[in-house]
Amino acid sequence: MDSTITIQAVYTSLEQVMDPEIPVLNVLELGMITEVIMEDEYLLIKMIPTFAACPAVEIIKKNIKTTLEKDLQIPVQVSVDKEVQWNSNRLTETAKEKLRNFRIAPPQHHNGEVEMDLLIHTTCPHCGSENTYLRSPFGSTLCRAIHFCKNCGMMFEQFKPLS
Repeated sequence: MDSTITIQAVYTSLEQVMDPEIPVLNVLELGMITEVIMEDEYLLIKMIPTFAACPAVEIIKKNIKTTLEKDLQIPVQVSVDKEVQWNSNRLTETAKEKLRNFRIAPPQHHNGEVEMDLLIHTTCPHCGSENTYLRSPFGSTLCRAIHFCKNCGMMFEQFKPLS
């Protein structure tokens, strides 16, 4: 492998790989990258999906491979890390702010256990009110739930907390 390629260059390139379902977030902000290994002949990226049955996993893997190969001019392999399980605490603070600006409520931080309270009590990303209720635990994707704000009258999605 080209010895001039740095880990920082890899991470800079990974910043360009956006989630296809929430296009304001990249794979680093989502906490999806678990390891970067620079082998002699190629670069290995280990990643984890945000949900076990996430339909976008293959697209994300392809986008990581394509972006890094284009930016760094080296062969890239991407694999799903079976040793690490994603949880919503992996979202960066930047990701949470971007979710709010995208009008999706970010998940609350948890201490290893997700209780129903974390799903039910969600702050409205439109007006900041806590006067909301869970309308449906099923949103437009597996990782989202639908809520309604009694203050501003807006329906909104929440990125579900997951432990």
